[in-house]
Amino acid sequence: MAEPTHSINATGLADILERVLDKGIVIAGDIKIQIADIDLLTIKIRLLIASVDKAMEMGINWWQEDTYLSTKAREKELNEKQEELNKRLEKLEAQNFPS
Repeated sequence: MAEPTHSINATGLADILERVLDKGIVIAGDIKIQIADIDLLTIKIRLLIASVDKAMEMGINWWQEDTYLSTKAREKELNEKQEELNKRLEKLEAQNFPS
């Protein structure tokens, strides 16, 4: 028979989650594989848990520049590529059809 849960437990969990997102928490660790004092593999793991507002306050906003996550970043990249292609086209046209 399962014990009934109380709203106090849910409130406690919500409070903890709110504090973590408000303040942020960092978990860091390194994994290193060595044989005879020779590093074969090093993996650095860094995990930050925070709200978006807190992350931006700390200067972390990589998702805004990631073309897979941001439509604005994707549009910016496409516009830059289009400008580059237009310049290349103008250069080719100038070479083939001099005025």
